[in-house]
Amino acid sequence: MALHGAIAAAATPLKDGGSRLDEEAFAPLVAFLAEGGVDGLLTCGTTGEGINLSVAERRRATELFVAARPDGFKIAVHAGAQTTHDTVALAGHAMETGADAVAVIAPPYYPLDEQELLAHFRAAASACAPVPFYVYEFIGRSGYAVPIPVIERLRTEAPNLRGLKVSDTPWSAVEPYLLAGLDVFVGLEPLVLEGMEAGGAGAVSGLGTAFPETVASLVHDRSGAAHDRVVSLREALQGIPFISGMKHLLARRGIIADPSVRAPLRGLTDAERGIVGTLL
Repeated sequence: MALHGAIAAAATPLKDGGSRLDEEAFAPLVAFLAEGGVDGLLTCGTTGEGINLSVAERRRATELFVAARPDGFKIAVHAGAQTTHDTVALAGHAMETGADAVAVIAPPYYPLDEQELLAHFRAAASACAPVPFYVYEFIGRSGYAVPIPVIERLRTEAPNLRGLKVSDTPWSAVEPYLLAGLDVFVGLEPLVLEGMEAGGAGAVSGLGTAFPETVASLVHDRSGAAHDRVVSLREALQGIPFISGMKHLLARRGIIADPSVRAPLRGLTDAERGIVGTLL
């Protein structure tokens, strides 16, 4: 079954200054998210520091998240990596481990052309078939947009393509990806209600890793109050390292013991901790 509803872009628990996975923290995090009302989580995406982790660490994180999921709770794996080789390896492992979906971002650094992108996504989708496959569109991270013709060709060549996660902004950058027959999950929370009104399937939310209740209400209830809350949260977090902020909040809530991130990402300053602490 494909993804649906509210999906938290989960932080990856680390310890020892961010040098190792904190394996004991995965199950409490999954329980917290499920109890908060979201429908599933995305592993090792932007909020999950996937690009900073080794392939072995990402495989292990997938195994820990899948092992901890309660019945009905979806685990989507972000398998995007710099090379097609590593992306295919991660996508295949996700399928073998029992993940419910696989997402892949366009590889950063080199601005790939349409032929290169199509081959990359096609290989990743094939590696995890028949698991539902999603293109992760985020120009702010990949450095370039996935052209619509690539999506259109991919849907004819990858039968398991089910949709996209689109984290672009403003709304005019998201709207072209609302293609008939594909499920689109909006990444930037202040655009979620607009996206769902236009036919989007839900949200894959970084804020959801620390505020699952708010994101669940935003998507399930289409709550105006939840919309105002995510707008205020995003405004408050401007200029603050987002991943460190989410981990600090998870530590404050007693879900993880260590808010470490992987270098070159940094932790919060005392002043930033003070600001983030007011958000609970």
